[in-house]
Amino acid sequence: MSLGKNQELNEREREILKAIIKSYIASGKPVGSRVLSKKRKDSLSPATIRNIMADLEEAGYLVQPHTSAGRVPTDKGYRFYVDNLLQTTKLNKSDQEFIDQSIFQTDSHDSVMERISQTISQVTDNIGFVISPSLGNNLLRHIEFVHLGERMILVIIVSKSGLVQNRIIRVEEHFTQRDLDETARYVNQNFSGCSLRFIRNDVLRKMGEEKALYDRLLKNFILLCSRGLIDEVSELDVDIYLDGASNLITKPEFTTSMRMRSLFKTFEKKSKLVKILNECLHDKPGEGVRIIIGSENSIPGMRDYSLISSPLTHQDHNLGSVGILGPTRMEYARAITIVDYITKLYGQILNAN
Repeated sequence: MSLGKNQELNEREREILKAIIKSYIASGKPVGSRVLSKKRKDSLSPATIRNIMADLEEAGYLVQPHTSAGRVPTDKGYRFYVDNLLQTTKLNKSDQEFIDQSIFQTDSHDSVMERISQTISQVTDNIGFVISPSLGNNLLRHIEFVHLGERMILVIIVSKSGLVQNRIIRVEEHFTQRDLDETARYVNQNFSGCSLRFIRNDVLRKMGEEKALYDRLLKNFILLCSRGLIDEVSELDVDIYLDGASNLITKPEFTTSMRMRSLFKTFEKKSKLVKILNECLHDKPGEGVRIIIGSENSIPGMRDYSLISSPLTHQDHNLGSVGILGPTRMEYARAITIVDYITKLYGQILNAN
């Protein structure tokens, strides 16, 4: 008998739907009744399974891409799977060790946000991302400048929330380490608790006054800002750290160049990307992992993708989001576990700082 639109699935239908989704996630190929029949331990015949699959298709959980092919899950099917059939898993030891080693690299000048997005990308084979309030808008607790040689300076910024970010900037001017130490000391003593954007604007105002016209420390700070410390042309209130777009090229869903072009066009338009990822920023502290599947995305060009995110919080302050962007055919249980683990790991990093 056909399923009603709002009718709950019975146990057998749930089992078949779960088996189809797990098989399709693993292989990327439509799943037929004969394949399921061979894998099952009970005596369900291929004909019985076909009837159940037909009912699931009529109810909108499955779709048959070709007449002779098996079935694949729809977004509705994935949503039912995630909400009702997914079993929570514990992060396996190899994933945990890889994540810990990658994020806690002591020899890397990359910011912790960059390391997190890279690690998510590498461990999930999807796109890893972190979004956080713009560096220029973070309230400053402490800043340091370290001369790296070859016209490069490492900027270490500790925000009032406890977030530590590193940024390497290239400069044309010559700075000694003493120059940098004096500039950092001046900023820390006079502008603690202010945002970098406010500090820059206030310093520019002071430089307009005759008494500060030749103040070397003020000029040094403005020069450092103009070399990439603050993005003066950005209209965005968040920083985006994104890694692993090339991972999607190898997936069966993206064998057609049209889908890949659509994805990369989205990434090229940063404002559009922010709109997509801002779906994650609406998360409130304590809400946990959020999953947006396919057509649930508000952006038409993202209807082939799923977004798994979790808010980054510290002392009830929302510091952004961390997550995975990938095709709807995704290992949801593993992805959710990884995002949840990295979110908690980030909290440990902040507490340690």
